[in-house]
Amino acid sequence: MSGPLKVGVVGTGALGYHHLRHLRTLTGAVVCGFHEIDAARAATVSRELGVEQAASLEALLDEVDAVSIAVPTPAHFAVARTALQRGKHVLIEKPITTTLAEADELLALASANGALVQIGHVERFNRAIRAAWPYVENPLFIESERLAPFNPRGSDVAVVLDLMIHDIDLVLTLTRAKVTDVSAAGVGVLTPSIDIADARISFANGAIANITASRISRERTRKLRLFQRNGYMSLDLAAGNGELFRLRSDVDMATLAQTAQPDVAAFVERIPLEAPEGDALKLELESFVAAVRGEAPVPVTGADGRDALAVALRIVADIERSRSALSAAPIPGA
Repeated sequence: MSGPLKVGVVGTGALGYHHLRHLRTLTGAVVCGFHEIDAARAATVSRELGVEQAASLEALLDEVDAVSIAVPTPAHFAVARTALQRGKHVLIEKPITTTLAEADELLALASANGALVQIGHVERFNRAIRAAWPYVENPLFIESERLAPFNPRGSDVAVVLDLMIHDIDLVLTLTRAKVTDVSAAGVGVLTPSIDIADARISFANGAIANITASRISRERTRKLRLFQRNGYMSLDLAAGNGELFRLRSDVDMATLAQTAQPDVAAFVERIPLEAPEGDALKLELESFVAAVRGEAPVPVTGADGRDALAVALRIVADIERSRSALSAAPIPGA
């Protein structure tokens, strides 16, 4: 592509607003407008960001080569389908859709119309993840914990699709192995859906991942721990940093074993994990622009998004089976 990529944003709520804000600043792209169904919100966004609002989705698609889709999850499919049918490239916020059938239809449309699909698994661009990548070597055990205060935005789907899917994508990316088994438990507290969930994922290469997500926590927590043969990594995704602990290469373990109380520092080295500063969402949008322009591959493909959704739906199904069995069980003494 010789000229700038003409791009727009569909949905300018809490997250879509920042999509639009960042896209205005990217080299190689020009923002042609946005579409927002809430007229009052659209007027506010247009005034604050100085971007013209389109009268309809179709009107926006008439003007652009690509769109970033940040509408509520249940609307992902309809909006993305409309764009892909017209051959427009799309960045779809996570999760890709709410069903695998919808995801498959979008991927087929993209292939048929020569359009790129990127999924907004923004944690791939987290500073801590970027810092850890050079040291990742076939993780054997992964623990992740993602806790957040309750927010009505996103509560139209289970916490598995709202929050946990970030970590599902990370685990799939880090292990690069086929999922063989999923078991999960969860409860609804503030909504009829699942607000707290815990899942255990087993992989064909022997790796195991334990993932916890809650949207009714008092404080925000986003942590990931990786155990592999060359060491242990502790990542704080909220802070954007981490540490690697590994055995020192100059240590004689036989001699160390004879020491009564060895100092940990004598046989373990600590390596701070750091990466260049960078807003994860802006980096994600830059990667999308570069991919559409043919300057780089798509970093989080539609197939990646479908894989994460497939595991998320298995987790939801396992939780729902447990909840149904529990509700159907007779009450002792009744």
